[in-house]
Amino acid sequence: MNISDTVADIKCMKIRGAGKIARAGAEALSDFADGYEGTGMQTFLGDLDEAKKALLGSRPTAVSLWNGVHSTLRGVTDAKDVGEATALIKLNADKFITSSENAVRVIGEIGAKRVQDGDTILTICNSSAALSVMKTAHRQNKHISVYATETRPWRQGILTARELDAEGIETTLVVDNAVRSVMKKVNKVFVGADTVTSHGSLINKVGTSHVALAAHEARVQFYVCAETYKFSPMSLYGDMVTIEERDPSEVAAPGELPETVRIYNPVFDSTPAAYIDAIITELGMMGPGAVFGVMTHQLGYSALQL
Repeated sequence: MNISDTVADIKCMKIRGAGKIARAGAEALSDFADGYEGTGMQTFLGDLDEAKKALLGSRPTAVSLWNGVHSTLRGVTDAKDVGEATALIKLNADKFITSSENAVRVIGEIGAKRVQDGDTILTICNSSAALSVMKTAHRQNKHISVYATETRPWRQGILTARELDAEGIETTLVVDNAVRSVMKKVNKVFVGADTVTSHGSLINKVGTSHVALAAHEARVQFYVCAETYKFSPMSLYGDMVTIEERDPSEVAAPGELPETVRIYNPVFDSTPAAYIDAIITELGMMGPGAVFGVMTHQLGYSALQL
């Protein structure tokens, strides 16, 4: 898929979910490189930079896209010509996409070990990583049931409910405001992540912080399922995570409210590390306080990459 189509599909949420967005960005850059017809290296790098900026501007909160794009472009400026650069981009993209998909599988296997037969689970939005935990536990013949929040205004919970039902998992869709009411029936919460900061806080679909607060109050374990490419290197150096706002028409139709009434429609919110029991990654399960060490030592993030 070309860059402009990918950007449009991300902005209109035809492509949604942090992992899918990251893979789409990598694939779009691979296709861009594969179809590039010029031969001048400087022109190629200039066009590539424009493509990169367009992709990153389509979803500024999801650091997965940032990491996917930069992983795909790693080493390109050192290539001796366009042919070598395009080959490297395609190789990097394939590696990132494969490792991203494998990470979801591994997270499912690790997370399923925390699920016991008979557990009732609650989740929000439509996270491939969180769903992998539930599906894996179900395939291990553990009888589980799931509450999926509706997740207004885009109602991604409908997708989750359909996916779980197709897997044969007993599923109940609940309106977002019912989270605290049903939490007393819940054993564990599994959610995905758009971004994890260096101090272990979670940026995820708006409403996640309410779920975490209700779980904390009810002493229900709250797990974040996050591939390590959702760890934000920018947060190491004090950068704040941008919380996107979307069009007010997603909340109320034009003319439904007086023009003097403003609508605040944030896509994400922030959950403090204190409310997170553990973060489940493809590298293993860790406490929020371990994120800094993983980012700086195991993943090798440094100021040179920013």
